[in-house]
Amino acid sequence: MPPPGDPGDPARPAGPAGPAGPAGEQPPSRIDALLDAVRAGLGGRLAPQAAAVAQREGALLVDIRYAALRDRDGTVPGALIVERNELEWRLDPTCPHRSPAATGFGLRIVVLCNEGYASSLAARSLRELGLHRATDLVGGFQAWRAAGLPLVPPVRAAEADRPTLET
Repeated sequence: MPPPGDPGDPARPAGPAGPAGPAGEQPPSRIDALLDAVRAGLGGRLAPQAAAVAQREGALLVDIRYAALRDRDGTVPGALIVERNELEWRLDPTCPHRSPAATGFGLRIVVLCNEGYASSLAARSLRELGLHRATDLVGGFQAWRAAGLPLVPPVRAAEADRPTLET
């Protein structure tokens, strides 16, 4: 699991133990370096408020979190739910398995994961498919929730399994 905070944040924890760099700093892990490079190539990553505005203006928010997280925390109203392992097939406009929401290569897509790590890599993958307006939500679902933006409450397993009284 990635460290807390955004890898672009200077307050992020030091990387794994290893040879120290200048002034005793730890070199970034390979995944931190990859994320930094991917994010630099995305340009225009969106903060939660900006993602909400983009959605109102027609951008497709795509929630790639796995079901247990959605069940625990809820979802963003209007977001397309596509688990990460199906993302490219569902959003490629030329794929026979695409979602009806995959209307074309010019579609503005904002990918969100739980904390904003996997979504950066997913957005890059979508760009490699030709979806050149794909980006991601900085801080992911947790940042959206912390910003007080609308949520669809989670369905608790206990509530879903509760028997109903029939009259």
